[in-house]
Amino acid sequence: MGYWWIDADVLASSRFVVSPLAETVGCLAAINGQHRVSPAQRDWLTGALPAFRARWGDDEFALPFLRDAIRPGWLADFLVKPPPSDAPTFAEELARVADTSDERARRDLTEQLGRPLAPVLNQGGLVERAVELVDWVWRHTVRPAWPRIRRVFEADIVARTDRLSTGGWAAVLDGMRPGMRWLGDGRLQINTYDYPPMDVTGSRLLFVPTTAARGWVSWEEPGAVHTVVYPCTGWLAQDPDVVPPEALARLIGPARARILTLLAAPKSTTQLVALTGQTLGSAGGHLRVLRDAGLAARRRSGRSVLYYRTALGDALCSKEHSAEVPDQ
Repeated sequence: MGYWWIDADVLASSRFVVSPLAETVGCLAAINGQHRVSPAQRDWLTGALPAFRARWGDDEFALPFLRDAIRPGWLADFLVKPPPSDAPTFAEELARVADTSDERARRDLTEQLGRPLAPVLNQGGLVERAVELVDWVWRHTVRPAWPRIRRVFEADIVARTDRLSTGGWAAVLDGMRPGMRWLGDGRLQINTYDYPPMDVTGSRLLFVPTTAARGWVSWEEPGAVHTVVYPCTGWLAQDPDVVPPEALARLIGPARARILTLLAAPKSTTQLVALTGQTLGSAGGHLRVLRDAGLAARRRSGRSVLYYRTALGDALCSKEHSAEVPDQ
């Protein structure tokens, strides 16, 4: 198994970061078809794949590049550079990919390949064409849904931070991605592959959510930055833009109806803020009204207070019941 040596200082200074480029690369992997596709990506592919094929299906570069750059269990290093800051823009991240030389990109592509590169990948302008491809996927298929995806990621980060305060790093890291778990004594197992241990003492450690099924790890020298890209899974990966029943929105108001709909699984106020974009005061006020009306309740979980729907709240959120609510 492969694991990293991590000291307490590295964990204390680690950060969760939302990366537009990581999400775009994860979507490229889904398009490529050589990586397992998550349920969230499967829904996205329904709309994205026809547009991608119309633009890139006959392109001499795109498919050979994806075949060699995104292989089972492997991604070309220059595509997965760690984020340059705690709040990177896509343009900033893509510029770092563009700074890669063609020669360096080819070294990345041929690593563990076991066969010659496709002839088109030995031509000039390799990185320029790769950047064009990645940028197109971002602009045409990922960016339109990015505000919603970002809110899901931010809510996931809030949930994991809450878990850190109650269960420590073991509770956060165990199962963050397939094959990953905290072994204790400063050892973080990052996968089940037979790789030699890596000492990341003194490194900057980043955790990046994605809709990809498995995620990946990456690092960069000099700068000692190590990144764990992990799948945003579980109940927090639900669509934050889920539309509440129309009759319910008319009855209690669209903002409260949306919060009540999201409470299908327990959530804290800060998670609801991340999912809805409301202020903390607004979300808290709506929760008080829902509790007073008997539609929501709360319970303490460690240091967090979680809100959830009551049986009456569940009944009102069901489409069948809501359809019977008369016009006001």
